[in-house]
Amino acid sequence: MTINTIFFLSLNLAIYTICSRLVISQTLPTYSSRRGQWHLLHSSIGISAMHMQVLHDNKVIMFDRTDFGSSNISLPGGRCRYDPSDLVSRIDCTAHSILYDIGSNTFRPLTVQTDTWCSSGSVLPNGTLIQTGGYNDGDHVVRVFKPCEEDYCDWIELPNYLSQRRWYATNQLLPDGRIIILGGRRQFNYEFYPRENNNKRRTFRLDFLRQTRDSDENNLYPFLHLLPDGNLFIFANTRSILFNYNLNRVVKEFPSIPGGEPRNYPSSGSSVLLPLMDENRADTTEAEIMICGGAPNGAHLLARQGNFVQAISSCGRLKVTDQNPTWIMEDMPIPRVMGDMVILPTGDILIINGAGFGTAGWECGQDPVQNSVIYHPSAQPDRRFTVMAASPRRRLYHSTAVLVPDGRVLVGGSNPHIFYNFTGVEYRTDLSLEAFSPPYLRVEYGPVRPKNVVVGNEILRYGQAFWVNFTVPRYLNVDVLSVRIVAPSFTTHSFGMNQRMVVMKLVGISTVTQFTYNVSVIGPSTVQIAPSGYYMLFVVHGNVPSAGTWIKLQ
Repeated sequence: MTINTIFFLSLNLAIYTICSRLVISQTLPTYSSRRGQWHLLHSSIGISAMHMQVLHDNKVIMFDRTDFGSSNISLPGGRCRYDPSDLVSRIDCTAHSILYDIGSNTFRPLTVQTDTWCSSGSVLPNGTLIQTGGYNDGDHVVRVFKPCEEDYCDWIELPNYLSQRRWYATNQLLPDGRIIILGGRRQFNYEFYPRENNNKRRTFRLDFLRQTRDSDENNLYPFLHLLPDGNLFIFANTRSILFNYNLNRVVKEFPSIPGGEPRNYPSSGSSVLLPLMDENRADTTEAEIMICGGAPNGAHLLARQGNFVQAISSCGRLKVTDQNPTWIMEDMPIPRVMGDMVILPTGDILIINGAGFGTAGWECGQDPVQNSVIYHPSAQPDRRFTVMAASPRRRLYHSTAVLVPDGRVLVGGSNPHIFYNFTGVEYRTDLSLEAFSPPYLRVEYGPVRPKNVVVGNEILRYGQAFWVNFTVPRYLNVDVLSVRIVAPSFTTHSFGMNQRMVVMKLVGISTVTQFTYNVSVIGPSTVQIAPSGYYMLFVVHGNVPSAGTWIKLQ
């Protein structure tokens, strides 16, 4: 795009904005008394969706663990899995992983050989899912899934690839395309995928993980976020640090979260990096972390003894890019442990799943929280939480939730028992798959919903302008228009690894035809703000998003 074109679009934007403010005086759509809707997609997908990852071909890979016993879906072609290390079924002719097609609402079984229980994952810039660790014979394994057009893709397993046992570890895609694999049970260190020179198994010590371990652990699945300066934010138990992984050095320790109550597994709160506003300026983009829920000190031991303590209701926000950051605390309307936090296309945060009492772990949670909550980060403090409609199903330990391109949130899982238990228990194993439709999908918002989104470039470049076309019957004004990208997360155990949203800078807007508009946007400024890879691009207009369009950033 030329300088003259950008200048023309900018001038057009200024004129159009003034005119729209004079002529249009509509009230923006709000969430008032809109509580969302639930839809049952499948009463059974054969497995309990303990882990989920959305892929750029509009499919979602889901899996649980291999040592539950037989699942409710057979492997194709009469195949069976033989695993002499399995603690339950050495010969198992059922699947423990599926590939779900969003558009057709169908799924097919996949073959996973080694145990994936409490594992982690990240998607490489080329769209390949790298899945790491697990339990028993799976704790040193890397598994690879490459999306393909035909229905023959399946897991490829790399035994003993990892240098250490990775059970309850966390992954994060890095700016250079590598994945950092951090922590795990009794692992106070980290390593990278791929290996250096692809042949050295090297581990780096991180004493912070040892220091944050208490009698209930509470430092497993540490919260890990890539910040705009290229460093990592790491939170475990009640403490957090700014960490330079290239130098293996703690840059800064942040204040402990107020209250002294643990937030990581098994106390299992959740964390999210709030949307990044990328203005393509020379100064640093602000970054703010939000952590919600969890369980009090000692709650896990008490739950194992049958004494269930009420979950934590507090949320903390920490603007980590401030010179002297401090936690700002708020209270959710419902105490929650084992909740999932999902960034919605609007930039709001959906808090979903979980329990009101107890902790994560077998038989350790009580009083399912069936009402989700939407948190509006930019609203006034007393207007930030909105309680949504209750799910008809109870999602406890090992439940998951992910955003999909049409704006819905897929919800599955819940296996609070050591095996598949469908009878004789208070909270049975749940094999169903649901979708939650947030209020912005209501039909009455159709007139302001962007549709027919076309992105001018299949591949976005850093700091370069590109255009997006969309139609909308009732255009409001540029102040309520934005273009943003969302990286899909690998979700398990109440944490969405690699989840992030970047709101990009608008340069100009013009009218193409009646109801059709062209907006010029600047791609993310740095690879630290948005690592290379596939993202869902949304046009948001008056708090109402379009369907997402997959783009590749490189």
